[in-house]
Formats: sequence, structure tokens, C-alpha cells
Amino acid sequence: MTEVVLNTGDTAWMLTSTALVLLMTPGLALFYGGMVRAKGVLNMMMMSFVSMGIVAVLWVVYGYSMTFGKDLGNGLLGDPTEFIGLKGLIAPDSLFGTIPTTVFIAFQAMFAVITVALISGAIADRAKFGAWVVFVIVWSTLVYFPVAHWVFDFDSGDNDPGGWIANQLGAIDFAGGTAVHINAGIAGLAAVLVIGKRAGFGREPFKPHNLTLVMVGAGLLWFGWFGFNAGSAVASNAAAGITFLNTFVATGAAMLAWLTVEKIRDGHATSLGAASGVVAGLVAITPACSSVDPLGAIAVGAISSVLCSLAVGLKYKLGYDDSLDVVGVHLVGGLSGSLLVGVFATAAAPAGVDGLLYGGGSGQLVKQAIASGAVLAYSFIVTLIIAKLIDVTMGFRVSQEAEITGIDLAVHAESAYEIGNVGSSRGGSF
Repeated sequence: MTEVVLNTGDTAWMLTSTALVLLMTPGLALFYGGMVRAKGVLNMMMMSFVSMGIVAVLWVVYGYSMTFGKDLGNGLLGDPTEFIGLKGLIAPDSLFGTIPTTVFIAFQAMFAVITVALISGAIADRAKFGAWVVFVIVWSTLVYFPVAHWVFDFDSGDNDPGGWIANQLGAIDFAGGTAVHINAGIAGLAAVLVIGKRAGFGREPFKPHNLTLVMVGAGLLWFGWFGFNAGSAVASNAAAGITFLNTFVATGAAMLAWLTVEKIRDGHATSLGAASGVVAGLVAITPACSSVDPLGAIAVGAISSVLCSLAVGLKYKLGYDDSLDVVGVHLVGGLSGSLLVGVFATAAAPAGVDGLLYGGGSGQLVKQAIASGAVLAYSFIVTLIIAKLIDVTMGFRVSQEAEITGIDLAVHAESAYEIGNVGSSRGGSF
């Protein structure tokens, strides 16, 4: 047996990837912040930033252990006590493959951070900040850590079966279409159903207050996503190369597809559409980037973007107020990208699996559907319970007065744009 030794090239790439994925959450804050009204931009950005702080602590204390600790049985949960406080993992000779274990720990922490931050866009402009803090703690613990164990823990063996989706089922999710995007998208819907609609929903336009911030945020997300996807190879190798390329071309195709839909439907191709198409493409290629070739990546990005662009209008028809289209983009994009693995996968790609178009039959598609459906159902039910308990105990929503006058002033005693005398806070709910 060949001895596994530290590879400095792999380590350098993974440190870079970790920093890139961290940058995605501030990028998300800008993306979401530009999409809300001026009176709520700071609150929107704070929801992302506080998620970084909370998850950083939870991950070290027990989150990593729940995700990558020895499975407690049936591939459902890692032992939260095995690596509590990262016990036994910080020694210089502790390796995960060819990189220091601490680097892998940090890399995976960034996934946990952005997943919960994604949910905040669904309930923008009306959630109590204190309630959001509690939600982040409980949701990360009861939903993200277990689901990430299902999807990302490949440490299978006689004494440790690992995560059931990764090992027993054999579904392909290279970088988090199920654990991140389907998980966050359906959780956003559950939270919206509990917290209710914004005042004026269906009557007021709720236009983005700063499309420049939206475009900058989308650009940072695209940049950071190369660490998200290519970094999931956990090495500087050929798999990282193809996932990097697939991420680039799928996102470009998705942006063009969204703009085409806009032009045909509305007569205008917009900057908001371009930014939305970018994010839709990034979401869709996340699970598929290791299993398709570049032409397949273009197809995954374009098809998923069209579906997402059509799905964002469903909230008006169905009556749920998903403020920033977390359901339309992340849930639909995550589902589309995950299922299309079963269609466009080719054995020539690193995952080594053929989908329907390459003669592989429907087996992989069925596996993808089972994984997607299981994450969707678990996340929706548990999130609904968490959100409802928060709502009945401490209240999840700010007062109507705070919502109408501005959540930034009411909750944070700040204003994003100090132009003249805008007055002072009346005091809101933390």
C-alpha cells in the first residue's frame, strides 16, 4: 500500500479554494442586499454576516463531528462527540487525503456558512434579527449537519458506513446540489410559509434598490464558485480542472438563456436577469460538474436557467412571498442540476457514470431523484417545525410599523445611506 503523504500543491489549492468559498458569503450579502429596498439593505447583509460567525463556532464545537464523525448507524448522522472541539484533528501529521485535516475542516465549514445564509433571502425585509440568530443555530444543527453527512461523508467501511446518499445510494452530488441548494431552497419555502408575506406583497413592486450591488455580488459569487466546485476535488488534479471548466461554461450558458427568456417574454434583457442567470447556472452545475463534459455542462446550465426564470413567477400565482427567489433559483436550480446528472452524465468525466443520453439507462436518474426527494422532504418538514416553534415562542417577524418604516432603523438603529437627517431609531426587536 502506498503511503499517503502531504502534497503541498494540493494544500495550496485547497487553501485558495477555502478562501474563495468564504468570499461567496459576502458576495451573497451584496447580491441580496442590492435586491431589497434601501430601508432594509443592512439587515439583509447582516443576516449573511452573522451566519458566518455562528456557523464558525458551531462547526468547531460539534458541527464537523456531526458531519464527518463515525456514523451512528444507517448512514444518517455522524457521532457529534467523536471530534468535539476538533479533538485529535489539529496535529501537524493529521491528514485528509493529501492535505492537512485542518484545511479540509475549514473548506467544509464554508459550505455550512453559505447554505444557511442562502435561506435569508426568502424572508427578507421582515424577520427579527434575534429570531434569525436562533434559527441559524437550530437549523444548522438539526438540518444542515445531518444532510451534509448523508451527502459528503464518503468514509465508508465495515466499521463506518458513511453517509447513505454518498455510499449506499450512490447518487452523484459533487459539490452540494442536494446538501446546499435543494436544502436551502426548500427551507426558504418552509420559513416563508410560517413568517408570512411582506406588507404590500402583490400590490407594491419591491424593486431592487441598487442593481450595481447585485451585479457585483453575482460576480463575486461566480468567482468564489470556482473554489466551491473545483475545490471539491480536494486536490489539484484533472477532476479540479474539468469541474472548473464546466462551472465556467455552464454559468455563461445559463446567463445567456435567462436573457433570452427575458427578451422574448418582456422585450428587454436586464442586468437583474443577467445576475440571476449567473446564479441559476452556478446552482445547477454544482451537483453535475464532475459527471458531464463541457457540452453537457452548457446543456445543464441553459435548461436549468430557463426553468428557474419561469419558476420565479410562481410565487405570485401560488401566493407565497419568497422575497429574493430562493425557491425559484436554488430549489428549482438544485433539483434541475441534480436530475440532469441522470441525463447528461458521461463516463468520460471524472465521476465515470453514463446517463440516459450516453446509454446508461435510467438507473442514475432514479438515484438522483431519490436523493433529491429525501433531502427536500426532510429539510421541509424539520424547517417548518423549527420556524413554527420560533414563531410561537419569540416571534419570527418584526412589527408592522418596523417593517413599513424600515427594518434597518428599527432593528439595527442604522441607515445604509445617510442623506440629510433621517431621524433616529424607535427601537425594535433584536
